[in-house]
Amino acid sequence: MAPPSMNLKVLLPFQVFAEKTDVTRIVAETRDGSYGLLPRRLDCVAALVPGILIYETEADGEVCLAVDEGVLVKIGPEVLVSVRRATGGTDLAQLRETVEREFLALDEAERDVRLVMAKLETGFLRRLASFQHE
Repeated sequence: MAPPSMNLKVLLPFQVFAEKTDVTRIVAETRDGSYGLLPRRLDCVAALVPGILIYETEADGEVCLAVDEGVLVKIGPEVLVSVRRATGGTDLAQLRETVEREFLALDEAERDVRLVMAKLETGFLRRLASFQHE
């Protein structure tokens, strides 16, 4: 009898980044820390933060991916990971540097843009409200 395993699919907005079968374990990073999945774990959903996603198969051994924020969904043996960006590599230190340099820096820029947009929207609504009262 074959040991239990999972099927992993890593999805990007416009493509499938990776699709693996016979995955024996998965470790992903959430806001509360690392989150491990084994084949017989109950179904779950987890919000992912930019970090390293690790999965293991008999054929490939342990594989590391740098992923941006997203969501992980486990339903039975199927595990779907949907993230904005992902990259693979062999050097764990290089992947960690990629996460810090590219994914987190872009998140800061997006936060700045959202803050500016919120200020513009607030100013517009104030002017519209004062215009309606005249």
